[in-house]
Amino acid sequence: MITFGPVPSRRLGRSLGINNIPPKSCSYSCLYCQVGPTQQKEIAPRPFYAPEAIKQAVIQQVESVSSSGEQIDYLTFVPDGEPTLDSKLGETIELLRPLGYKIAVISNASLVWKTDVQHVLHKADWVSLKVDATDDTTWRHINRPHKDLRLGRMLDGIKSFANDYQGTLATETMLAQGINDSVASVTSVADFLEQLVPATAYLAVPTRPTSETGIVPPAERVINQAYQILSDRLPRVELLIGYEGNAFAFTGNAEEDLLSITAVHPMREEAVKAYLLKAGVDWELVLRLIEEGKLQKSEYQGSQFYLRCLPNRQKLALI
Repeated sequence: MITFGPVPSRRLGRSLGINNIPPKSCSYSCLYCQVGPTQQKEIAPRPFYAPEAIKQAVIQQVESVSSSGEQIDYLTFVPDGEPTLDSKLGETIELLRPLGYKIAVISNASLVWKTDVQHVLHKADWVSLKVDATDDTTWRHINRPHKDLRLGRMLDGIKSFANDYQGTLATETMLAQGINDSVASVTSVADFLEQLVPATAYLAVPTRPTSETGIVPPAERVINQAYQILSDRLPRVELLIGYEGNAFAFTGNAEEDLLSITAVHPMREEAVKAYLLKAGVDWELVLRLIEEGKLQKSEYQGSQFYLRCLPNRQKLALI
């Protein structure tokens, strides 16, 4: 599925997702990734889907959403991998401009040291860059980057981009218990982010099933401590530690909608129930999709999640 949603986004309101990278082409294999581990990391941008095909998929999804009376706040590139690996990303953004929606790109920032990638990101209205750690050991532990990536070069690239970018810049730092949640680690990240002056610095914790077992949120006290450290240096810090809600859109085909959303956005059981109620479909659909091997059930932190079955999810933590 190239498009999905719109889904409720804690950062962007009603976000229509664009999956411009198939599972799972990425430069990282983060411990906490909800899409599963990266089998072969890559850093050389290349074409994936044709920009015109993405445009037509977005138009079709927008028309379905509009006919259902749903709202769209952003068209968001948030794929099954790193969006800037798509060498046609800039061309695709330009093709989508006439639709009249703001465009967002959520990136792991690993390729922002490339000038051509910076040029592409300048085309977006809103860009989120990931900064989970600023020391090499922690960065390699939590993000598990491609062997040829260098942290110093990446951080310099982020600063260069932030200095010139005219849109809305956000940063995101995912905290995992015992990995990057120490005072020293968080303070180092805060010192770096202070140089960027992002519109919002988001502190996130894992809220969905993770790529590796044992990856859990820090204690509430530690999260609050991290929040205070960043708030001392930055004008706006927000926590992404809650649940987005159940306001998933229905576009007319409950099975296709459910599978497209759960391919990149695992849904809690209560969200699935609310969605099916809205669509006028009973729970038998979920049971059938599980039986057919299209959907899987996973427990995380005491909540039941439903995820679309993909080959690279075979190693997901099914706790």
